[in-house]
Amino acid sequence: MKKQCFKISLVALFITLMLPHTIQSQESDFGNWLIYIGNKKLNNKWNLHNEVQYRNYNAIGDLEQLLLRTGLGFTFNENKNNILLGYGYILSENYVGDTDDKVSINEHRIFQQLTSKQKIGKVGLSHRYRFEQRFVESDFKMRFRYFLGLNIPLSQKEKNNYYLSAYNEIFLNTKSSVFDRNRLYGGFGYHLNKNIRLEMGYMNQFFESANRDQFNILCFFTF
Repeated sequence: MKKQCFKISLVALFITLMLPHTIQSQESDFGNWLIYIGNKKLNNKWNLHNEVQYRNYNAIGDLEQLLLRTGLGFTFNENKNNILLGYGYILSENYVGDTDDKVSINEHRIFQQLTSKQKIGKVGLSHRYRFEQRFVESDFKMRFRYFLGLNIPLSQKEKNNYYLSAYNEIFLNTKSSVFDRNRLYGGFGYHLNKNIRLEMGYMNQFFESANRDQFNILCFFTF
């Protein structure tokens, strides 16, 4: 049964990984994202999520987005599933046409999500379903996101610090156009200890008529 579930999940991952290649891209830029993701365990069931993302158009110093996110989660089903209600604030610095001028866009976001985890041998598999209500200046939007990720340890030993990470996440709007974007990521990670791990990798973000490349540096902290 586990092998069958694993095969189904791999097929689903393959399909979502191949999806971006069907989208015609017209331009590509390279940027950098610095990401901190924290998780505070209140007890065996409840947790506080906190997150900061500093996104740049280039290597660093040309702000694209500042994202602050927090939420309250509840874990169930033997710690395999987590539901979370969250809030996010996003400051976007968008370029105006082909000029060097920028305009600041403020967004307040409420979201609900379900995260489900599986383990096939030592390989970790995760699904995340997120529904967002977005207040972008005077506009209101809603969006659904589905995330499918793999975490592959590089050693079969019980104490293994190095791993490979890959994920695909698709974003769908409730209004036209329905397709919003798709994120494809592959990276390398290291466990500093049981509470902290560092990760870096490459992400390509596909839009309807363009794509962007990012080099991501992430820090995960559990306390």
